[in-house]
Amino acid sequence: MNRIAEVNGLTKSYGKNTAVAGIDFSLEPNKIYGLLGRNGAGKTTVMNMITSRIFPSSGDVRIFGEDPFENRSVLSQICFIKESQKYPDTFNIADLFDICSSAFPNWDQEYADTLIKDFNLPLNRKMKKLSRGMLSAAGIIIGLASRAPLTIFDEPYLGLDAVARNIFYDRLIEDYSSHPRTIILSTHLIDEVSKILEHVLVIDQGKLIMNQEADAIRGKAFTIVGPAAKAAAFTHGREILKHEAIGGFVSVTVMGSLSLEEKQEAAQAGLELAPVSLQQLIIHLTTASAETKEENAR
Repeated sequence: MNRIAEVNGLTKSYGKNTAVAGIDFSLEPNKIYGLLGRNGAGKTTVMNMITSRIFPSSGDVRIFGEDPFENRSVLSQICFIKESQKYPDTFNIADLFDICSSAFPNWDQEYADTLIKDFNLPLNRKMKKLSRGMLSAAGIIIGLASRAPLTIFDEPYLGLDAVARNIFYDRLIEDYSSHPRTIILSTHLIDEVSKILEHVLVIDQGKLIMNQEADAIRGKAFTIVGPAAKAAAFTHGREILKHEAIGGFVSVTVMGSLSLEEKQEAAQAGLELAPVSLQQLIIHLTTASAETKEENAR
């Protein structure tokens, strides 16, 4: 299978600080990826390197099988919508989209016009006078209407209310279905996008700690609540992500899936089971990673 991107041993250091530490992953054609992690984990640094915004300290990046740096044929096939994207103050929205129509080979102006109406953007207003939400909507329209084979959204929703975010998610799925391409979503609103994602990449402290299909992750962890002794017996030998005592009861978050027999066993023991959402799972994993790092530093 042809890869959209191949990343091998990718590292970025700033003096003694290593922002990204030797990560490896690949991106397949026509798939929606979630690039997830805490603030400062290294996500934006990775996106900047694969889109040729910054050079890696070491490692190799191949986009469409080629080195992307100063490679116009490759870069014209990438649309990267960054958090707090800056636009020339003297431009209005119409000017911005005129430039995009020449910058992206697959640009669809008719679709852009539809999205402009969806987000109720004022075409003749100067960029410097747009609200944070309007600027985000402009970026979303560029990302969708570009129809770039590799489209990356880094926190695309800043300033958007829940209604506008839902418009974005709906339009993304609709257009992806009719015009498949590889899309990366980097966002903190994981629960909102979890049903959209097909593959999940989680970066923590500059390292790739998860690289799995989304379907394989769903149901990967569960929380059990009940009497401490019975919960301890049921969870014995399992990987525990979080343990909280509540009087004589406990709440334990555990990695792993459960068979039907195990679920029945838990019910018979008076234990309550609840699935762990993707957002909760990532919080547990990255929190545990941070705690381990602190312990090792002592």
